[in-house]
Amino acid sequence: MSAFKAYDIRGVYGTDITEELAYRVGFFLPQLLNTDHVVVGRDIRLSSPSLHEALVKGITDSGADVWDLGLATTPMVYFATVHLEADASVQITASHNPPEYNGFKISRRGALPVGGDSGLKDLERMVNEEKAVPAEKKGAAKDCSYVKDDYLAFLRPYAAGLDGLSISVDCSSGMSSLLIKDLLGSAPSYINDTFDGSFPAHEPNPLEEKNCREIEEAVVKNGSDCGVIYDGDADRVMFIDEKGRFIQPDYITAVIGLYYSSRGRTGNALQDIRTSRSTTEYLEKLGFSVTTWKVGHAYAKLKIREINGIFGGELAGHYYFRDFFCCDSGILASLLVLSVVKKLREEGKTFSSLIDSIVKYANSGEQNFRLEHKDEAIHALYSRYAGDADKVMDFDGYRIEYPDWWFNVRKSNTEPYLRIVAEARTRELLEEKMNEIRGIIASFS
Repeated sequence: MSAFKAYDIRGVYGTDITEELAYRVGFFLPQLLNTDHVVVGRDIRLSSPSLHEALVKGITDSGADVWDLGLATTPMVYFATVHLEADASVQITASHNPPEYNGFKISRRGALPVGGDSGLKDLERMVNEEKAVPAEKKGAAKDCSYVKDDYLAFLRPYAAGLDGLSISVDCSSGMSSLLIKDLLGSAPSYINDTFDGSFPAHEPNPLEEKNCREIEEAVVKNGSDCGVIYDGDADRVMFIDEKGRFIQPDYITAVIGLYYSSRGRTGNALQDIRTSRSTTEYLEKLGFSVTTWKVGHAYAKLKIREINGIFGGELAGHYYFRDFFCCDSGILASLLVLSVVKKLREEGKTFSSLIDSIVKYANSGEQNFRLEHKDEAIHALYSRYAGDADKVMDFDGYRIEYPDWWFNVRKSNTEPYLRIVAEARTRELLEEKMNEIRGIIASFS
């Protein structure tokens, strides 16, 4: 299977991702994006230093310069791309994947994503088919680690006024440790806040419940108003309420809407096709016009520009901001949410009470089914439910809506799974419909 995915280049280090691949990506990227420089950052995975070395050599052998950030969160690379007015950037990371994975997230000028439909397929062809002949005049590597301070200066205003809030933070042994203590200080209770690319405490994927148990327990033990857990490269974030309950990330999109509306900012907002009606209806009541679109940062960043959205959110815990070049940032999202929690505390209210006021429907969460015949299963679900539905969205799998329930079925862009999200007015109706859907899918397993 190719390491070139819909949104990035990613796979198991040593098989899918190698130093040779890193070199060739580096060598051909300047040609693809017609530039003489590339911003480069990396995470703390054990394979990242050698991949960084190979990538830098590929870029400089092509004749282009490297603007090297060193250790960086993925959003810091996005920031640097715009801040330095760069034409191209690469972050070496596998984001939330297990430690044996690594990869490359590529952006062009303006921190616009380079995905499968916007250059990544061309890069794959160049890497696989063309010959890398080093330039007579090689490029040079320039230390740009000072950008970290500039990025912190950008984030600090959002961290103002959070004193007095009790916070527990799980850095997942990943890149959020690079920045978060500079923003929140020593008052929060931190866990897994030391860089470790083997991720000893848990995998850096907070969307999986087992990886959140430690932070859930910490919130209750510490009596915190809120818990925060970042993924490996800090482009995603998830939250725990004061009762130790994990908050489904699409509900946080509604919380971010409350942050902006309380400051007199309403307008267009973006959500992905899996988003709860609870979130949509809450945002609409706040005065937002909500657009639904495809899953994935390569799609979201373009769509939020197209609609001139103030912000957007995804079920996977990515949150996008017009004020951050329409890019996603886990740390920025967390600062906005913590600001809302602080205001709730001042009003004598809790985080859980806000979430409970948002959630109106029974939701399945995203469920994965490993299938050999995914396309046939999707067609069967469409044939069974689309005919008498109120509404059908067909741009990322299908979202099929009825008055009292809906579901989304889509293929994973990065893994061999069929993904289902369903929601209904009652838990009983949800279970009835999910059992029907499971039965249809089971016939194709």
